[in-house]
Amino acid sequence: MKKKISLIVLTTALTMTMLSACMGNNESANGTTTQPESGNGSAEVKTLRFATWDTGDALKIEQDIAKKFEANHPGTKVQVEAYADGFDQKLAAGFGAANPPDVMYMWDFPTYHQSLQPLNSYADGDKDLNKDDFYSGLFNYATIDENLYGIPAGFTTRVVYYNKKMFDDAKIPYPKDGWTWDDFQSISKQLTDKAKKQYGFGVRADNDTYDLQGFVWSNGGSYISDDGKTINGFMNSNETADTIQMFGDMVKNGSAVLAGGKGQQSGEDIFKGGKIAMWESGIWPLESFRQAGIDVGTVEMPAFPGKPVKGVVAESALSIAKDSENKDLAWEFIKYYVSNEAIKMRVADLPVRESVVKELKKDQDPLYKPYYTMLERSDNTPAFLLNSKWNEVNRQLSAAVEAVVHGSNAQDVLNQAVKESERYLK
Repeated sequence: MKKKISLIVLTTALTMTMLSACMGNNESANGTTTQPESGNGSAEVKTLRFATWDTGDALKIEQDIAKKFEANHPGTKVQVEAYADGFDQKLAAGFGAANPPDVMYMWDFPTYHQSLQPLNSYADGDKDLNKDDFYSGLFNYATIDENLYGIPAGFTTRVVYYNKKMFDDAKIPYPKDGWTWDDFQSISKQLTDKAKKQYGFGVRADNDTYDLQGFVWSNGGSYISDDGKTINGFMNSNETADTIQMFGDMVKNGSAVLAGGKGQQSGEDIFKGGKIAMWESGIWPLESFRQAGIDVGTVEMPAFPGKPVKGVVAESALSIAKDSENKDLAWEFIKYYVSNEAIKMRVADLPVRESVVKELKKDQDPLYKPYYTMLERSDNTPAFLLNSKWNEVNRQLSAAVEAVVHGSNAQDVLNQAVKESERYLK
């Protein structure tokens, strides 16, 4: 999550307006290009700017979607702006200069929502959107203070990947939904052979605390109170500490290996090399695992004894800039982008519409079903949506988690993290 840039550059709009007045066929500041007059009068082309963080094949698909939208909306040009790794910085700069893209991918709603157009009236009043066809929980991640700021476009929950060959070689049955963390740790020990530099599981050296929330919730813990005001007794609770300590203990007892970190192979690469039997992640590495020839399976997360499994969602949504002068056209683009047709084109995303999932039978495919099972279990609200100062708190929490996987005691470092973070909540 990146800080906003609060600079407003008034001269940008003025300069572009002057250039437009001097040149007969230039794009004006509001994204409209006026064509020269002909015998039949003048034609106006509206340019809609769409910012994406995607690259490669995903970007190519988005460009194809833009072309289809243009074909259905004569007089419209969709300008796809690929910000890649600089997405947040470029987006913040555009907002700061009052010159943002009209439509953009969005995930960090607490940071950007004041610069976004609320979409409640659009979404609730447009039958063509068919809001009821979306998995309803996805809207929670794009809502701040009861205002909807994004329409879900893609998502992933987190599952456990496992290498079937390694399980077969060890004559260990594949894990099934309903397994426990005790089962998980036992299997990890059985699949570890240090002589072969083979381990049952890979623990990230640099864990994203956002992703760990699902495990913490599953154990009955939380980073912060439901009202977003208190971390003492939550971020350092026994349930939270025990959850994070579990991963540190697995590294310490040798049933798991640290993955990633400076100069080290990523967990995905180690998994593809057949040196870890289980890996936890979202949808992103699945295709690369299959391309690497791994006979891979997926399963929902394990449960703590007597407690329901909980998940966390990583979501991509589409938002409209409050400063956009093409809001209605932007809404039409969003509707097409999340239509059944466009969803089917975006093969790297998990479909957000129930009708598409049923048509493609994703909910019956053993590889994809666990993502949707975990979606049904993802009804908790992430910490960053509960408190606007979470970024400051998270720095201490991240340092504590990193210390645990490198050998520190979870309860001690979490107590210290709370002590250092409480000032941000006052």
